[in-house]
Amino acid sequence: MSLAPDPGKRARAMVESPYRDANAQPLGFPMLSFRLLAIDIDGTLLNSKFAISDADLKALQTAHEAGAEILLCTGRRHSFAMPIARLLGFDLWICSSNGAVTRSTRGEDFHRQLLPAAIAGELCRHMVEFRGSTVLTFDQEGKGSLAVEGLAELSESVARWVEHNRQEIEQVVPLEGALWRDPLQAMFCGTVERMAAAERRLKTFPRRDELTLLKTQYDDRDLCLWDVLGAHTSKGHAMERWAESRGIRREQIMAIGDNHNDIEMLERAGIPVIMGNAAAELKQFGWIETASNDENGIAQALERVAQQGERVPARR
Repeated sequence: MSLAPDPGKRARAMVESPYRDANAQPLGFPMLSFRLLAIDIDGTLLNSKFAISDADLKALQTAHEAGAEILLCTGRRHSFAMPIARLLGFDLWICSSNGAVTRSTRGEDFHRQLLPAAIAGELCRHMVEFRGSTVLTFDQEGKGSLAVEGLAELSESVARWVEHNRQEIEQVVPLEGALWRDPLQAMFCGTVERMAAAERRLKTFPRRDELTLLKTQYDDRDLCLWDVLGAHTSKGHAMERWAESRGIRREQIMAIGDNHNDIEMLERAGIPVIMGNAAAELKQFGWIETASNDENGIAQALERVAQQGERVPARR
């Protein structure tokens, strides 16, 4: 069964806007200027308390009822994104692991792109000095969906992630022993300074042209993640692939993100929006800027686009 919302619902979309500023009357979404809304999770959909604000939730439910398809695009693996997706209250599709997997909340698969185990093994050996901060992600449920050599270094940088994923983490020494099947990706994480060194090493990998390197950085937490995936794998590629399958044109796509790994997604959207808390690099392209994730940024962006028809030519 298709998860696409009924286009007929557009006629019933004149509902009160979930966001209003102090001087404005509630307006609503009488007409959408987009058919697909692609949204990042961490730093965008979730606020600093790792929750969805009531205003943002109502705004997304309103857009869904107005006929928009909502697509979550996240660096999280599918099972780790599912609890967030369920909070929205309707079925949708998730582009997880930075676009390596596109799967519905009902478990229907659309696309999956793996990182060849042979390349992943070479990468682990090339990045030997960063083994303590390396995570391999596999497309499976339960123990073994995440493989590491140890937890000490990871617990220092991503303690909350370790705690939430402990049941799925398997310790394998050496890490290459987990590569009897193809992973979705390899991840390196640590302080900003430590990951700057990892970036320099990654860029000397002999098979670099067969990989996609995606950075996520939170300066206020002194945390940086480098995700390594197969070539041509990103949120942007996944979103574009999904849109093409639904007959949705670029100018009908609205995307909202906050970090470096959202750039490809924003580049491919006709209506690119960045959060007020977005990384500084994202603020140089002239994309629409909304409020932060602690200030109902999604709700404000939806009202601004729906009511004013604002759009910015996407960077290509």
